[in-house]
Amino acid sequence: MTSIIEFTPPLIDGVSASKVFLPHDASANTIFDYLCQHFPHIQQEEWQQRFVDGLIYAADGARLNIESSYTPNTHIFYYRFLAHEIHVPFQHEILFENEDLLVVDKPHFLTMTPTGQYVQETLLVRLKKQTGYADLTPIHRLDRETAGVVLFCKTPATRGIYQQLFAERKVEKTYHAIAAYRPELNLPQILQLHLEKGNPFYTMQINPEKTENTETLIELLEHNQQYAKYQLKPKTGKQHQLRVHLNYLGIPILNDPFYPVVAHKADDDFTHPLQLLAKDIHFIDPILKQEMAFKSNFELTL
Repeated sequence: MTSIIEFTPPLIDGVSASKVFLPHDASANTIFDYLCQHFPHIQQEEWQQRFVDGLIYAADGARLNIESSYTPNTHIFYYRFLAHEIHVPFQHEILFENEDLLVVDKPHFLTMTPTGQYVQETLLVRLKKQTGYADLTPIHRLDRETAGVVLFCKTPATRGIYQQLFAERKVEKTYHAIAAYRPELNLPQILQLHLEKGNPFYTMQINPEKTENTETLIELLEHNQQYAKYQLKPKTGKQHQLRVHLNYLGIPILNDPFYPVVAHKADDDFTHPLQLLAKDIHFIDPILKQEMAFKSNFELTL
């Protein structure tokens, strides 16, 4: 009896393949037809080019072409590249590595993972290209605008264990931020607010009617009368939590494009980075049973 060896699609230029299941009830004669139906937001010409470039594979690893017949109850793999992508002129740094973890210092303006207009110019793809680790996955995330320490897992077997650390709030994170100095603020203070999706959809807003679901310890580190450097220790990890919390106190983070008002910048404008930095991270490693602490080499200055 021969065992079937499952095809594992390779990394291509740091990009992992995406997997698409082909259902039995689809009305498509070819795989090209199905992909055009299933992803209506992607131009047909783009799928045509992916077939031409040999970027679409059958489940057994055979390269597919635009005439390849639709075979239900199986799957295919495809790769996504962008014809034009804006280069992000800042570099990451690997701070630490062991069998399971990769700890990275992320620069401002670099998106974590492939999305809309970024594939190559994302931290995950840059790291995969640099290291060759096909299974690399972020354990937590930082906004594109935020710099600092972020953890990646190298092995699928231990990914869930590390993600659970964050889910159970067993990771202590410290951020630095530059914002206006307000001497009347009573600091240090613990701020608790209820955050929910705002309008536009990519922002967050406060709902004073609901029970608090976010918590941040806010401390003053130094100031020059006009601006101050704050230390932020979030106990929860909601999207944009620190940005919304400081905005609520009347001290929005310097160069924040979303709070208090959305102010869109050109995609190639890398001036005035958001003055928010994930400065350090601290936890007990659940596998090694030892204390781990990592600090960013970036600094925010007044």
